[in-house]
Amino acid sequence: MSLDELNKIDETGVEFKSHIDGKTFELTPERSMEIQNVIGADIMMALDDVVPPTTGQARVDEAMERSIRWLDRCIVAHKRPDEQNLFGIVQGGVVPELRVKCCTEMIKRDLPGYAIGGMAGGESKEDFWKTVKLCCDLLPDDKPRYVMGIGYAEDLMISSLLGADMFDCVFATRTARFGSAFTKYGMIKLRKDQYCDDFGPISEGCTCYTCQNYTRSYI
Repeated sequence: MSLDELNKIDETGVEFKSHIDGKTFELTPERSMEIQNVIGADIMMALDDVVPPTTGQARVDEAMERSIRWLDRCIVAHKRPDEQNLFGIVQGGVVPELRVKCCTEMIKRDLPGYAIGGMAGGESKEDFWKTVKLCCDLLPDDKPRYVMGIGYAEDLMISSLLGADMFDCVFATRTARFGSAFTKYGMIKLRKDQYCDDFGPISEGCTCYTCQNYTRSYI
């Protein structure tokens, strides 16, 4: 979604244009499976058509239906189903009937796990949490339920209470890349002048690996 202006989506797949040299690449459901099979990912994600949940309903509906069709192509193209777990990605924006339909279709495929996608894209917190709850209530209790793209502590906690099992987000690594760290006292921006000559642990009394090995970190 963040590179929406550099890609083109049709039924075949997604065509990306490099922001560096303008070179184009095509990613289809089949190519996505081929790459993930070669990498040896324990959890593989079906290629989905993802749009911000605040997009008009017609486009959200199209993306949801296409994600189901692409999932079927991924299932056929998946060459190592006994070794690698393919998750389908539930789409449908914040429209309850679309989420219900997508969950129903995903469950029919009896996948090893299910991801809840298309969230954290500008929708209200209330709509976000209602959608996560709806999907978690519908998806099987004995299969992992994976909420994609969330990293704020509040969202992780509430989604866990609503029944979600797994999460992923660029938030943690992006924050670290920008020189910040999370502590029980709040976020610390390590690039501030006050930390220039501070070679102590990031958080006093913390027992994590980083804080217990802070001297080594500065070598």
